[in-house]
Amino acid sequence: MRKRIEQNNVQGAMAQYMIFTKEGIIHKVPDSIAPDEAILIEPLACSLHAAERANVDFDDIVVVAGAGTLGLGIIGAVRMRNPKKLIVLDMKPERAALALRMRADEVWNPAEVDVLAKIREITGGYGCDIYIEATGHHKAVNQGLAMLRKLGRFVEFSVFNDEATVDWSIIGDRKELDVLGSHLGPYMYPRAIDFIGNRKIDMRDVVTHKFPLAEFKEAFAVMERGDKSLKVVLQP
Repeated sequence: MRKRIEQNNVQGAMAQYMIFTKEGIIHKVPDSIAPDEAILIEPLACSLHAAERANVDFDDIVVVAGAGTLGLGIIGAVRMRNPKKLIVLDMKPERAALALRMRADEVWNPAEVDVLAKIREITGGYGCDIYIEATGHHKAVNQGLAMLRKLGRFVEFSVFNDEATVDWSIIGDRKELDVLGSHLGPYMYPRAIDFIGNRKIDMRDVVTHKFPLAEFKEAFAVMERGDKSLKVVLQP
């Protein structure tokens, strides 16, 4: 069995040695999970936590904004809860294709489609039941508040570079929305290991690039560009 450590405040792994605190939790990773898949345990644990916070039900129309590594994990987790409809918003064709592979019902490009008009059209003017924000772009916050029905549920999962300013009267006076935050993947590591190991959520396509360790500069350049990559793996 390989082992994986779960803890916060670790100063990175790009060193010959690492120091782990006594509070660290050790998780066993079965040999059936390859190292290239094991790296997805942590992000999937975060995605599972976000989906749990959303508390998806069978009759819900769910919108997930963003189909990056974490968004794709959320899509897989929400699909397991079997909502009435699962819609994904993303502007990159490659990510849209991956979202469909993760069994999203539809993927809309906000740069090409009036997503607010479209959600109203398919819901008879009401709006979606749940909106999960996983883009990290401040405009996606107001987009979500507009797309939600009254008494809907907004789950914020991203980290933002810019401040997101919203009209709080939408949350309170106009719609009475539930706004929930989601951070990391507490208690979700065993579940993520099970889901990856047993292909309940197949995350293999999330690893888009693999480089030998000697080509680390190119690997970081690909990751920084981000236009065609999700998870970039260095192989020693």
